[in-house]
Amino acid sequence: SQWARAARVAGRHSRQLFDIFVAEVPWTVSSKELKEYFSQFGSVQRCQLPFDKDTGFHKRYCWIKFATPEDVQNVLQKDSHILEGSKLALKQQIHRRRSQRKTQSE
Repeated sequence: SQWARAARVAGRHSRQLFDIFVAEVPWTVSSKELKEYFSQFGSVQRCQLPFDKDTGFHKRYCWIKFATPEDVQNVLQKDSHILEGSKLALKQQIHRRRSQRKTQSE
């Protein structure tokens, strides 16, 4: 589709960011603390911790954006991530959808 093509071109120009989706974040943990914690594994570009306007609390999940895939691998190699006594649930997310077909040059 035209939109997908435009998105692919845009994706190529933007800096590639590698995300980890983190769930089960304790209420008491701030985005600053999350960023500090994940910085031990690599270069954290951004930490997105959405807040619920009604409750004033965050929604207990966030995205940590790293600069390189190596940073993400470092995080995923560690068995469990504990913050303030709670185990975090991590999942790797790569935003750029590479086409499934491998081209000859790869």
